[in-house]
Amino acid sequence: MTSTDGIDLYLGLDVGKGEHHATALTPAGKKAFDKALPNNEPRLRELFTKLQAKHGTVLVVDQPATVGALPLAVARDTGCRTAYLPGLTMRRIADLYPGEAKTDARDAHVIADAARTMPHTLRDLVPADETVAELEMIAGFDDDLAGESTRIKNRLRGLLTQIHPSLERVLGPRLDHPAVLSLLEHHGSPTQLRKAGRRRLITLLRPRAPRVAERLVEDIFTALDEQSVVVPGTEAAALIVPSLATSLAAVLDQRKLLATRIEDLLEAHPLSPVLISMPGIGVRTAARILVDVGDAKAFPSAGHLAAYAGLAPVTRASGSSIRGEHPSRRGNKQLKRAFYLAAFASLSQPESRAYYDRKRREGKHHVAALVCLARRRIDVLFAMLRDGTLYEPPAVTAA
Repeated sequence: MTSTDGIDLYLGLDVGKGEHHATALTPAGKKAFDKALPNNEPRLRELFTKLQAKHGTVLVVDQPATVGALPLAVARDTGCRTAYLPGLTMRRIADLYPGEAKTDARDAHVIADAARTMPHTLRDLVPADETVAELEMIAGFDDDLAGESTRIKNRLRGLLTQIHPSLERVLGPRLDHPAVLSLLEHHGSPTQLRKAGRRRLITLLRPRAPRVAERLVEDIFTALDEQSVVVPGTEAAALIVPSLATSLAAVLDQRKLLATRIEDLLEAHPLSPVLISMPGIGVRTAARILVDVGDAKAFPSAGHLAAYAGLAPVTRASGSSIRGEHPSRRGNKQLKRAFYLAAFASLSQPESRAYYDRKRREGKHHVAALVCLARRRIDVLFAMLRDGTLYEPPAVTAA
């Protein structure tokens, strides 16, 4: 939450690729500026300098990423205070204003007025250092690659299931393995696999999968023997499968390179040992937490962090007919996913497993129990980031 004490002018920016719309309001709600601005430094600097000279302390409110990065950087450089209004919050606040128009001018006015009248909805914008800025960009690209990898895998598995379900059951779960992708690049259909023969396939697989090459080839030929008919479309799939396998291999190689760079950047950040010390938090998860949470000083409590991540349960109660809790659909979805995956990865630890099992005994299904575990781990992580301490397993007490 951002403090607005001492603010003389509230400047709301609705950013765009070519130009931004700026609306400035005084503490009394009087409009002091309302114009479109080109997305370039000289005009932005001129506006911020002029408004400060005329009114005093200016608070610039905007979105912190993508096309909003330049105006915020210029605002800081000219001495303005900065904050941002989360997009979902802004849209809900906009419903309180008359009219249904969706224009840049209206949105800029809503942002400025929300900063003036509802400062509790704002979030602090701490200037990011170079490491965090680079991590944010690389982590975003890695998220895009992860989505592309999932899309290609689903397409590959769908094609294999269509032409030969038994073969898909053998190769589908192993599409992350470079040996399997190399196999599909060279032999993209059941006919080509059978024609290549066991010896040639083993020779192809062995350099990348020396331990499982022979067993995998036997599983492939066992699957091939389970189907004798040729499904229509098999020949077309033989042209598509190698191309998809090549694309998937390239995406996975890119993710490996990014993981190396992310690891190097994490090692250079002082909070890295704190994050990595917690069970279940790996390189990519730590990068996402560092980008979105930082040192957690922007959050008054662990509950605020959980709400921001969408892991705080939502209570529903209406008389005696509706009672209960359900997971929130709000929050930062990427951060929520990171906490969820970290909780899942921590199940090998006794303390996490014990808590998860207790929730299962209480009647919660697998996903709900993991969400509860992720929420509990946020309390621990918040304290670690606040105090700068490493993770310590809870002491075991005798019964």
